[in-house]
Order: sequence, then structure tokens, then C-alpha cells
Amino acid sequence: MRPTYVLVHGAFSSSFAFAPLQAELGLLGHRSVAVDLPGHGFAATYSRAYQAPQDLEGLATAPGAIKGVTLADNVAHLIGTLERAKRNGPVVLVAHSRGGLTATVAANQRPDLIDRIVYVSAWCPVDLDANAYYAEPEMASVDAASLASALAGNPAELGLLRVNFRTADPAALAALKAAFLADGTDEEFLVFLNTFQPDENLDTGTPEDRARADTWGRIPRTYVRLTEDTSIPLAMQDRMIREGDALTPENPYDVRTLTSSHLKWLVDPAPAARVLGDLAVPAPTGS
Repeated sequence: MRPTYVLVHGAFSSSFAFAPLQAELGLLGHRSVAVDLPGHGFAATYSRAYQAPQDLEGLATAPGAIKGVTLADNVAHLIGTLERAKRNGPVVLVAHSRGGLTATVAANQRPDLIDRIVYVSAWCPVDLDANAYYAEPEMASVDAASLASALAGNPAELGLLRVNFRTADPAALAALKAAFLADGTDEEFLVFLNTFQPDENLDTGTPEDRARADTWGRIPRTYVRLTEDTSIPLAMQDRMIREGDALTPENPYDVRTLTSSHLKWLVDPAPAARVLGDLAVPAPTGS
């Protein structure tokens, strides 16, 4: 029985980003569903201040629907999707970037719903809280100051994180391209940038949301390393792998590698689709 691939997006993204990958998976004969976490996709907020010509003062204060959305909300939504997918057979849960936080907690709570979990350059906290990793040496190369130049509004006042992805500031655009799609063309970068939504929730979890050996740790797992990623550098990806392997040495990561920036694997998805297709879970005995 072929599995259902359940795809979980990262920050400021949505199910829309997975459309080319889903097409490739479909052409390889695989079933997939891309999840929109709460406040994402068609539930996102795009205020009139975000439209051109932009009203930057209005953008800095406009309310957003994602305010108050928590990691627990994301997990509950994902578990609901996993429950439905599991009715049709094996499930391979695939998480990218910040989506790894949601996938990890879902695996902590309902390992029975997941036959394999796949992290594609994604966060899987084991030793530290998610935000604490940003102060670690593996993240020293990330140009946080330049990326912050695209921020709109005060997160503490808005109750959410807002980025002006429609900025025309050359320095901000250069920083965003370097962080997300340095190996893509300028045209590919601008297209992908326009799939991003401006708002993201603030909740990245607590110590209780780190990977747990007794539940998460018994699920077969894969980590897909992206060698050109400067948003979650390769050194940090490898640290995620080491920490997970140390937590459950009897169930280590199956490690795969793609030559890709943080987003190129979604722009050119055929290699990633082949890697994911190779992970199809065999049918249970007697099914």
C-alpha cells in the first residue's frame, strides 16, 4: 500500500509552496496532501496597507488573523490531518524549516499516526528550546541584521511577526535572496517571494515541545540535508541530526543530501520527489 505524504510548510509559507513538488510526486505515482497551518494559506491576512502603493505606517499597525495562534493550535490541526490520512494507509510526514517544530510535537503526541517522519532542513529541538538555537555557533553565519530590515511593526505590539516581503529596498531584497534562494535566478526569487504571506505566529514552543525518546524517538526518521542553505546552515542541520541520534541511538536518522538552498528544492522539485519516493513505507504484512 502506497503511503500518503503529508507536507508541512515553514514560516511565512503555505501549502501553495508545495504545488510543484506535489506534481512531481503525483507523476511518480505518490499521493500527497499539503497542510495549511492555522492562519496560513487562504486564512492569511493581506491588509490593504500591504498592497501597492504600500502604506508602511498602516502595515506596521494593521491587525493580523494569526495573532494568538500557538504551536499547540498548529499541532492540533496537523494531527487532524494525520488522522484522516492514516485511514488510507501508511503516512510519511514531511516537514520543512519551522514546520519541523509542529511535526515534532505531533510525533510526540501521536506516533501511531506516523510511519516515517522526514525533516527537510527543518527544526527538531532536542537539547534546547527552538529559539535558543539562534544564539548557537552554528547560526553565526546568518545575517540576522539585514533580514531584520524587512520587518514591519513591533512584534510585541502586533502579537505576531510581520515581514514586508513586497519591499523594494535593494538591501533587504538582497538579504532575503541570500538567505532563501541564493542558488536561484532573480526571477525565481521574486516569484517565490510573492508566495510568502507577511505574518507568522510568535509561539515556537517550550521545553515540553522538544523531541521525546519514548514517542517521537520510536518513529523511523529521515533528515534531508540542504547543502547550500544559509537560513538553517548545514552545520545546524547536522547538529539536529546528532542530537536526535544521541537521544535514540537505536533509531538513528536516515540521512539524505540535496544540493540546494533553503527553497531551491521546492523551485526545482524533481530531485526531492525522487528522494521522498524512495522512502515509501512497505505495506504491513497481511494487508
